[in-house]
Amino acid sequence: MEEATKTGSRDSLREQMRMAEALLFAATEPLDEATLRARLPEDADIPLIIECLQRDYAVRGVHLAKVGDGWRFRTADDLAFLLQRDQTDERKLSRAALEALAIIAYHQPVTRAEIEEIRGVSVRLDVLLETGWVRMRGRRRTPGRPVTYGTTPEFLDHFALESLRDLPGLDELKGAGLLDATLPPGFSVPQPIDSELTDDEDPLDDGDEGDFDNDERDGTDG
Repeated sequence: MEEATKTGSRDSLREQMRMAEALLFAATEPLDEATLRARLPEDADIPLIIECLQRDYAVRGVHLAKVGDGWRFRTADDLAFLLQRDQTDERKLSRAALEALAIIAYHQPVTRAEIEEIRGVSVRLDVLLETGWVRMRGRRRTPGRPVTYGTTPEFLDHFALESLRDLPGLDELKGAGLLDATLPPGFSVPQPIDSELTDDEDPLDDGDEGDFDNDERDGTDG
């Protein structure tokens, strides 16, 4: 009787793994635990299912990777070269846009005025917002209530990061030649805030999402 129960449990787990596999395969964006739980049987152990799928795919051509708060299938890192020949990157950003993206990634939450202060020149954020890698987070609790910006789950997915904590640190940036080996004393790489809103941010106002370019048209930040 006990053996039959164990067999039934294994069969149930395998079936639930198949169901989760189908959902993850068909998804166009990472699926979080709540989404999977809503689609799978009530007794489904989501963490166990994810763990089993990750183990099963660990030696295959695609892996089940964690992206932000969700999971998605991704080509194994050592096989990425096979896809490069056919890959067309439609998101070709200018150097200025890439610099602004880096500032947002490391300094978020950050306002447009703060980005311009770091870069020393004015910036336009519409291109970055259109890529889907940058989003409007909220409004800073300061005079003028400027809009704050941060990165999105699509940014993490594109750059194969599980979370913002996986952004390259000081030693990695220096090793890649992206920072001068001789840096000013006390120089450090900012630690981005990986949360929805901070204590000095308010939620966006109604209509903000549909009018993200407003601060660039009127020359103000927010």
